[in-house]
Order: sequence, then C-alpha cells, then structure tokens
Amino acid sequence: MAQADPSFAPPSAAERRVYRHRLPTRIWHWINAATLLVLLMSGLMIFNAHPRLYWGHYGANVDPAWLAIGSTPDTGYLRIGAARIDTTGVLGRWTDAAGVEKTWAFPGWATIPTRYSLADGRRWHLFFAWVLAISLTLYMLWSLFGGHLKNDLHVRRAEWSPRHIWRDVKDHARLRFPSGEAAARYNILQKLSYIGVIFVALPLMIATGLAMSPGMDAAAPWLVDLFGGRQSARSLHFIAAWALVLFFFIHIVMVLLAGPVNEIRSMISGWFRLPRAKGDGA
Repeated sequence: MAQADPSFAPPSAAERRVYRHRLPTRIWHWINAATLLVLLMSGLMIFNAHPRLYWGHYGANVDPAWLAIGSTPDTGYLRIGAARIDTTGVLGRWTDAAGVEKTWAFPGWATIPTRYSLADGRRWHLFFAWVLAISLTLYMLWSLFGGHLKNDLHVRRAEWSPRHIWRDVKDHARLRFPSGEAAARYNILQKLSYIGVIFVALPLMIATGLAMSPGMDAAAPWLVDLFGGRQSARSLHFIAAWALVLFFFIHIVMVLLAGPVNEIRSMISGWFRLPRAKGDGA
C-alpha cells in the first residue's frame, strides 16, 4: 500500500500526493527494464544461429520443429505448426540499412550486436543474465521481508471474487482508471500481473536458461528433466520471453493512457499525484 508522508500538507484535493513507490522498487524497475531489453536483443541474436524450436531432448534441422523462421530464395516466413505466414521484409528475409538483403531470422536492428555474431550475443546475454538473477533475488527477498508483498501485492479475499475481477477487466477495457485514494493502490489485475512477472515469468526465464546450459546437464540433470529436455527448456524460454514483451507493451499503453508524466515521475521520485476523484473540489 502506498505510504503517505505525514509531514506533507497538500494544498488542495487536486494536488494530493502519496509516496507510492519505495526506493528498492524504483531501482529494480529501471535496472530490470534495461536488463530485459539487452537480454531480449542478445537472445534474438542467439536465436538467429538456429531459428527453430522443438519439444523434447533433441532438435536439429532434420527434426520436426513446432516453430521456425526461415527463408526461400524469394520470401521470408514464420511457421508455427502447420500454419505458415509470409514475413518477407520483416523476418527471415529483409534488407539492411546498406540495401543488402539478409536471411537471418530477426533483423539487425532488433539484435545485439547488430551484425551476426553468436559469440558476442552469448557474451552479452550471459552477463546480463547474471544481472537479472542477482537483482531479481534481492528484490524478491525485499518484497517478502520488506513488506512489499504483504502490503502492496497481497490479493485480499474479496478481490478473488469473479465479479470483482470482471469489473476490473471491464473498467480497463473502457479506460476507466481509478481516482482519489483508489489510484494509490494496485488493483487486482496489476497485482496478478506483477506477481506473475516477479514470481513466475522471470524465475522461469532463469531456470530454463540454466537448463539449456551444457554444464547443467552434468551438474543438475534433474533441472533439464524437469522441463522435459533441453529443447523443451529452449521453447519455454522463448515463450516466456515473448510473454514478457507482451506484458511490457500492455504496461506502456496503460502508462500512456493513465497519464505518462505522473506515472513516470512517480517511478523516478516515488511521489504520485492522486487523480482527482469525482466530487473533489478544484
């Protein structure tokens, strides 16, 4: 729950502010944003080395892939199962800034580095994977023992009501954002999405990343077996990564619609200006 500064005397209802985001949340938010961007872009470079996904322990060019990004002499394509989509100019076959046609799965502007280099992509990816793992561990510990999980993210019994959840879904769909004191608290959709990211999606990314490491085959084969094989771990890693990308885009859209200046300022300074509730004076 947002913590108000008792020494702060707001001049009017329209200007009321609360201390919404504590320092550890703000630091982790920006470190996590930068880290995930680098991990995504370097991960796409690694994917370019073999742009096919499989289930099980093994996978190579001759094996049936459930997802593939490739090219023919004239087109680029994305294939998921039996469905095939023409992606010429975007995926599989595209033209770089110098006008040279390339056949990597993902274009250079979306990868780190921008040129093809599997070795460099792995260096970037592994370094920032450690940044993610360490920062996430510290943030999870602070959330558990610092009160963030209990005070901000804990889902109350009444919030589990299907009627309550459905009302929140409709309010978001109609762009009806909370105002007054309600704006200082996380709603049920925010709580579920943040819990899902912090305690499910990001740990899954780390665990599946470890399961793809050859060293883990020897040190902890049970982890590889837990995901059904290295290729299954790679597929789950890819799916989780794009689930995080989807969360990011929804998050950005909600920030823009709710008032980007107030939202971004609160994630920098911690102070959030409460939107005026109906009936409040000017």
